[in-house]
Amino acid sequence: MSYFTDLALQCIDGEWRPGSGSWDIIDFNPYNGEKLASITVATRDEVDEAYRAAARAQREWAATNPYTRRRVFERAIRVIEESEPQITEAIIAELGGTRHKAAFEIHMVKEFFREALQLSLNPLGEILPSSVPGKENRVYRDPVGVVGIISPFNYPFLLAVKSAAPALALGNAVLLKPHQSTPVCGGTLVAKVLEDAGLPPGLVNVVITDSAEIGDTLIEHPVPKVISFTGSDRVGRHVATVAGRNFKRVILQLGSNSGLVVLDDADVDYAVDAAVYSRFVNQGQLCMAANRIIVDRRLEPEFTAKFVERVSRLVVGDPEDPRTHIGPLINSRQAERVTAIVEQALAEGATALLHGAVDGNLVSPSVLTDLPRNSPLLHEEIFGPVALIIPVDGEEEAVRVANDTPYGLAGAVHSADIERGIAVARRIEAGMVHVNDSTVADEPTVPYGGEKLSGLGRLNGPQVVEAFTTTRWVSIQRERSEFPF
Repeated sequence: MSYFTDLALQCIDGEWRPGSGSWDIIDFNPYNGEKLASITVATRDEVDEAYRAAARAQREWAATNPYTRRRVFERAIRVIEESEPQITEAIIAELGGTRHKAAFEIHMVKEFFREALQLSLNPLGEILPSSVPGKENRVYRDPVGVVGIISPFNYPFLLAVKSAAPALALGNAVLLKPHQSTPVCGGTLVAKVLEDAGLPPGLVNVVITDSAEIGDTLIEHPVPKVISFTGSDRVGRHVATVAGRNFKRVILQLGSNSGLVVLDDADVDYAVDAAVYSRFVNQGQLCMAANRIIVDRRLEPEFTAKFVERVSRLVVGDPEDPRTHIGPLINSRQAERVTAIVEQALAEGATALLHGAVDGNLVSPSVLTDLPRNSPLLHEEIFGPVALIIPVDGEEEAVRVANDTPYGLAGAVHSADIERGIAVARRIEAGMVHVNDSTVADEPTVPYGGEKLSGLGRLNGPQVVEAFTTTRWVSIQRERSEFPF
């Protein structure tokens, strides 16, 4: 099948159909500019129809035997494995993702479906003691009902499944709105995989649209009880405001300005390898990417020389080519933004150890140092192939610099002394910090989420039960109560 022909449609209540809006979203290949698909946007009425379908389907799904639900996820894994070459090509074409990136994303999607197998059988209740004689307290965890999911463009297949799979496993239905740049990989591909796996119609609905068409309908609609959003902190703030005004729960996975700290006793060669990967994986279009590489001044000359040499050897080009490390940014707007960031830093007095060239949406790596302390770039998310090297004097300054940001998603600390590394990691104000590793890590069983402007709530592991269920207290009085009147 051709994903960009067969899946360039809305999926509402099990029906694949065009939207009825007055304009089209054009899906382009960011590397060569090829038009992949044209998709007429969904309207407010179609969003309403999708949410109503989800609510109807969810009631029966929640009552379905958990072992029956579990089998859907087993089959979904097989569907992905059988379609892996086609899914790989779709990720390369729609995202400009490299073959390494596509393989990683597909692997992680399967891992999240495997975790959904376990969640389907998760015990969703407990019995609590009571101070009242003869009383039994039961606390049930019920599905929230319908979850609205808004997925981003950078890892669209993975980040849609990351919320959709656990939500479905726990008995919910979902409505998924993918990013306009990745409507297939971030939306309809997920619906197709689950449809082929035997998921009943209406439980996954995909609307391809834009706020210019539907406003805040996706968030304000009365059906969804939880909104799971991944994207920028600017949009996330708006999502939280609208959701809060309508008494909805939100899970926000937002931007970051992660720091990779290299202490004075670190293995320099290994730290260089970790830093190169942490900064340049997926062209730096990753919230966990290491914007800032914070290096003790004793190691900085050696580290910087080796880092620049390694980065200079990264291959920039066609993501179809297995040798390519860095493919295109998602669109020209992002390429122009990253170019402007580098020029701004140089105008402020930064030194370019590498100054990357720009060819369409291909942006070669830049490595900057000597940024003035008041540079806004030190506090922003870059979301592109630009690395900042920041020398520091000792552990205390390293921690201070790492925390000098409004974000707090991820980080890493490199040290020969594991306990020292742990102690420093625990002082970094981030939801996830990794000792002697990359800043880029995700596992379905481990809490994922950030502090400060990097988001609200956590996904993965037991945290998804908190995210996508609600508690209900049912008490049983086995002895007759005496009432005061």
